Amino acid sequence: MKYTLIGKSKINTNFYDFVNNEVLPDTGLDKSDFWQNFISAANDLVPENNDLINERTDIQSKIDKWMIDNKGNFDYNNYLEFLKEIKYIVKEGPDFKIETENVDDEISIIAGPQLVVPIDNARYALNAANARWGSLYDAYYGTDAIKETDGLQKSTKYNPKRGLKVIEKGRDFLDQIFPLEKQKWSDVEKIFVDKENLLFKCQNNSQDKLKNIKQFIGYNGNKENPISIILKNNNLHIEIIIDPKSQVGKNDKAHISDILVESAISTIMDLEDSVAAVDAEDKVKCYRNWLGIMKNELKTTVNKNGNSFDRKLNEDKKFIDINGNEKFLNGRSLLLIRNVGHLMRNNTIILDNGEEIPEGILDAFTTVLCALHDLRIKKNSKKGSIYIVKPKMHGPKEVAFANKTFLKVENVLKLKPNTIKIGIMDEERRTTVNLKECIRNVKKRIVFINTGFLDRTGDEMHTSFEMGAMIFKGEMKKSKWLLAYENWNVDIGLLCGFTGKAQIGKGMWAMPDKMQDMLDQKASHPLAGANCAWVPSPTAATLHSTHYHKINVFERQRELSKRKRANISDILTIPVSDRQNWSKEDINSEIANNAQGILGYVVRWIDQGVGCSKVPDINNIGLMEDRATLRISSQHIANWLHHKIVKKEKVLEILKKMAKVVDQQNANDKNYKPICENFEKSIAFKAACELIFDGKDQICGYTEPILHKRRIEKKKLSEA
Repeated sequence: MKYTLIGKSKINTNFYDFVNNEVLPDTGLDKSDFWQNFISAANDLVPENNDLINERTDIQSKIDKWMIDNKGNFDYNNYLEFLKEIKYIVKEGPDFKIETENVDDEISIIAGPQLVVPIDNARYALNAANARWGSLYDAYYGTDAIKETDGLQKSTKYNPKRGLKVIEKGRDFLDQIFPLEKQKWSDVEKIFVDKENLLFKCQNNSQDKLKNIKQFIGYNGNKENPISIILKNNNLHIEIIIDPKSQVGKNDKAHISDILVESAISTIMDLEDSVAAVDAEDKVKCYRNWLGIMKNELKTTVNKNGNSFDRKLNEDKKFIDINGNEKFLNGRSLLLIRNVGHLMRNNTIILDNGEEIPEGILDAFTTVLCALHDLRIKKNSKKGSIYIVKPKMHGPKEVAFANKTFLKVENVLKLKPNTIKIGIMDEERRTTVNLKECIRNVKKRIVFINTGFLDRTGDEMHTSFEMGAMIFKGEMKKSKWLLAYENWNVDIGLLCGFTGKAQIGKGMWAMPDKMQDMLDQKASHPLAGANCAWVPSPTAATLHSTHYHKINVFERQRELSKRKRANISDILTIPVSDRQNWSKEDINSEIANNAQGILGYVVRWIDQGVGCSKVPDINNIGLMEDRATLRISSQHIANWLHHKIVKKEKVLEILKKMAKVVDQQNANDKNYKPICENFEKSIAFKAACELIFDGKDQICGYTEPILHKRRIEKKKLSEA
């Protein structure tokens, strides 16, 4: 790699040129001043960053020793006092309310789905940014929300019978959310506007109107024959498209050809768990896509059905309001950028002490620098804020360090304090039990807290590794600590005044092909008080948005704020098993399930640099896999090995057996390199083994150190 010297620090030349030639122009910043100030700030921050990582190791070693010493004689009160003594749990201070200002409506007052998308893929990023609006008809037609039975099958050609079922479901949605005063939407034959009122001509020339006339806010076209109608419910909009010439509209009684719904209200552009960015080359690719979005210039060429076209960012949606004024609705999702945590380092910059820069510091300065362009044009944040989601922080001190880093960034980039907003990923146990104090340390910039089953369970297992063998992975979702954790997160957010100011989020629906199951189950997230929840695709966002029409989350939050706070003793309940009735068959099946998932994900990560993808599980059901899923699976096997539930030889045998399954599942991928061709030479197989057999020794059970090391090895081999 080539480097450019700034004082005693070295900057990767490709990154240096990217910043100078593509990012800094039009920011008003002097190039020389920026580099001097950035490098000085980074060098100042490194010692504290290092101390915080060392503290994680020190605390974990103390917990390990306590659990070994108290095995078979566990007492909860003693455990709680011990955690306080080592400052794993800090003293909770007085109640307070967050003071965040200049927060966009998509975060503060609109509840809805949230996408997470890898920023290294321009097409995925554009699709997610443009997923603010989605076709409800397409979402019904193209998924298992309509069963493929009784002539309702999908095919290469349009199936009119399936189309009629789509229209029926669309009308049912309208009847539930935008009911008419007297009749059903299926009775409507014509829609028109009379003065400020939306009217409907129905059967037998009868006339009707909306039961709640305030839901009508505008239209497009002319009043007598509008081409679309804009309705609003729970701060969410829908657009009813009227087109008598379209394939659907010409056969529809009211010529409704589609129902467009606000879908992905916000999107996290991800630099972390869903990307495989291990060096300066990868980081520049990610940053360049983020910069393109912040400049409103990102484009990518898409080839579809033999045709080629450019995909770019959507414009806002125009309509005429009830007073005849031209108005606009946001045409794209509000974008947040997820930086990495405090742990990993990157060779993009070598600092004065000869160490690689902590990647979280690199992300903070670079992503905010790119976002300066949006502060000028205000295409993303209308309120002039920059939204950074910060993962994998352990406790209040680490959150305070993130705040300190952002203050440094604001100072270097000449921004007002608290321009940068922070989202806290409540996915580490030490953050959960201290969540209120974590929030206190960023009370003027906090806009987001969320829960996530996978990372949180991975940390749960690693923290309590020495206590005993963990229960089966499938039982984790029914365990006492998990329900308490999910409720605790909402309770603390409401206590700290998040309603109307910030997001309380819930985790991912991991099965993108199981949309009917999602429709049946994911209403639980808004019912739990979450004003956003993660979905794996724009289509899933469109379907999940229907839950937020049916449930007023902010009313639900007001109800939940009256309940008793979840119990910390439940949160600290360790999910170890008594190991009764565990058969060898059950144990081997659990190992096989974990091993197949690990291999299926790791082989794409190492060999192809794919950080997130739909990976078929052992039953060939596609699951969205990222490093969080890898963390839980590898820690689970590592824990069972440590407690002698299974022997290393058996795990290795199962890994090799599952490698054959993974090879078969990827047989149609022309870029795939079979694992079984040579286990000794497969870097991906070596990585999978390390994640398991060295899992106990990985800091916090994280997978990144091994993945990054092995991916760099693979890249060097490919370049040789």
